[in-house]
Amino acid sequence: MNLILKKDVENLGRFGDHVKVADGYGRNYLLPQGLAVLATPGNLRQLEAERESYLKKAQARRDQADKLKAELEAVSLTFTRKSGDDEKLFGSVTTHDIETELKAKGFSVEKRDIHLADHIKTLGSFQCTVKLHMDVIASINLSVVKE
Repeated sequence: MNLILKKDVENLGRFGDHVKVADGYGRNYLLPQGLAVLATPGNLRQLEAERESYLKKAQARRDQADKLKAELEAVSLTFTRKSGDDEKLFGSVTTHDIETELKAKGFSVEKRDIHLADHIKTLGSFQCTVKLHMDVIASINLSVVKE
């Protein structure tokens, strides 16, 4: 199935791209979600007319994400947890914990955008990434200390 993307779709393409996808993926996901339209000459003309305004909005979102990235990378989060003698935590630090701390500091970040390389189950310093935009990823320093 040949489609034209109306929005950026991760691992598929960006606005205005012509993509060929499986019929089921296009029919059951992309078209109903409003992420794509069928690749017809009429739809192509309509998207070309919308391209300029979409690109302006996309650039504004990108600029806002860059600004938020600079603010987030200046932040360092500290978690105080109970641990055993071997510095292993009773439990772990999760993306939910990170989201809660960021919200307490005034940042609006969703849990699904926070990525940890591995579960944090020991004391020490770690890094996590926060995906703010398709092209903008911020890195946050975390430290876990003994209670």
